[in-house]
Amino acid sequence: MSSTSPTKTLLSIFAHPDDESFGPGGTLAKYAAQGVAVHHVCGTRGEVGSADPQHLAGYASVGDMRWAELQCAAQHLDLASVIHLGYRDSGMPGSADNQHPQALAAAPIAEVAAKIAHLIRELKPQVVITHDPVGGYRHPDHIAIHQATVAAFHAASDPTVFPDGLPGHVPQKLYYPVFGGALIRLFRWIVPVLGQDLRRMGRNKDIDFSSFNFPTHAVIDIHGAPALKKFKAWACHRSQTEGGGGPPTRGVIGWYLRQFGSRVETFMRAQPPANGHVRERDLFEGVM
Repeated sequence: MSSTSPTKTLLSIFAHPDDESFGPGGTLAKYAAQGVAVHHVCGTRGEVGSADPQHLAGYASVGDMRWAELQCAAQHLDLASVIHLGYRDSGMPGSADNQHPQALAAAPIAEVAAKIAHLIRELKPQVVITHDPVGGYRHPDHIAIHQATVAAFHAASDPTVFPDGLPGHVPQKLYYPVFGGALIRLFRWIVPVLGQDLRRMGRNKDIDFSSFNFPTHAVIDIHGAPALKKFKAWACHRSQTEGGGGPPTRGVIGWYLRQFGSRVETFMRAQPPANGHVRERDLFEGVM
């Protein structure tokens, strides 16, 4: 088994272009600025995401457009690499895209986990970040990436599991980006006041905000330069922000995200399990 790399390395693993920016973008930018090697794995190219005609100009496909947006965001976040796992966007639950032969949600979890375990052994991260168990709003691709990453996190240390010729590597910590309690309370209070259904939000009414209910174990201060980089990366995903597919940018919720989303990002620590009250200020706290 390999020893832990002396260089700090963080591996983020998400399903679609924009998950890195709309999620822990400030944290990724902060650690990159500190000299951490921040690598990003994206399961799909977002092929069935929102795409208004003006955003598609100059691109052969939605996937090409959204991958270009991701590359733009990666430059602002100073990511060391961006890696595509090779799958196709599966769309929302029940859509025909779920059954596409290349769909991420249709792939065997062990197959996806083997690819991620290989990257963990190759890149040797101490810290891994991925989707929470319900994929934020129950997107099948988010859930698939969560399940595969958890399996890979535990398997990567044993070179006989998903053998690939590389020695095993032990990642030390696994986190899920989660909404802090204050934001959850705001959503639950203000969404019904605005006459909207908490379980049917977003452009396509397919986001269930009632799913957001996980504990917070780490609070990362991103004010200043990391927040600026985050929102520059956010702006790269024009097809989502201007098309209504991303986080709210207007109204009370948009104001809240701009104000508080520029201060801290919050995480649940999945590994090692957080027993009792845990409040970390550094994802690398305790890393050897």
